[in-house]
Amino acid sequence: MTTARTPAPYWNPYFGGAMLGLLLFLSFAVTSNGLGASGALNRVVVATEGVVAQRHVDTTPYLAEMGGADRNPLDHWMVWEILGIILGGLASGLIHKRAKVETFKGPHISVRTRLVFALAGGAIMGYGARLARGCTSGQGLSGGSTMSLGSWLFLFAMFASAYFVAIFARRLWR
Repeated sequence: MTTARTPAPYWNPYFGGAMLGLLLFLSFAVTSNGLGASGALNRVVVATEGVVAQRHVDTTPYLAEMGGADRNPLDHWMVWEILGIILGGLASGLIHKRAKVETFKGPHISVRTRLVFALAGGAIMGYGARLARGCTSGQGLSGGSTMSLGSWLFLFAMFASAYFVAIFARRLWR
C-alpha cells in the first residue's frame, strides 16, 4: 500500500523575498561579495579542463588566473556557494516532499523539444554570462542591491525581453 505524498505549502513570496534580502546582506557582510553563479561553473569547467589539458590552462592567461599550475580553481567561495545551493535545494525538496524528476512542458511541445529548448537557452545564457563577465543573478541581485544604474537597466531589459519572447512561446504552453 502506498501513501500519497502531500507536499508542504510554499513560503509566502514576501517572506521568501525578505529571506533572500537577508541572505544577500549576510553574503556582503561575511564574504564582502554578493551572490552569483556563473563564476562557480566556470571554475568547475577550468578544473575539469585542468585534468585533461593542464598545459592549455597554464598557457591561457584567462584560465591560468583561475587554475594555473599553482592554483586550485575549486578553492573559491563561489564554488562553495553553488554547492550549498544545490545541496540546500535538494534537502528542502526532500524535507518538503517536492523532490522528483519531471519535465514541465505544455501540451503542444514534446519532452525532447522542451529539453532541446532548455539546453539551447542555457547555453546562450551561459555564453552571455561569460561574455558579460557575470550572470543574471549576480547582476540583478548584487548589482541591483548596491543601486548600480547598469544593473537596474539590465534588469528592466531582461524582464522586457522575457515578456516579448513569452508572446511567441506561450502558445506552446496552452
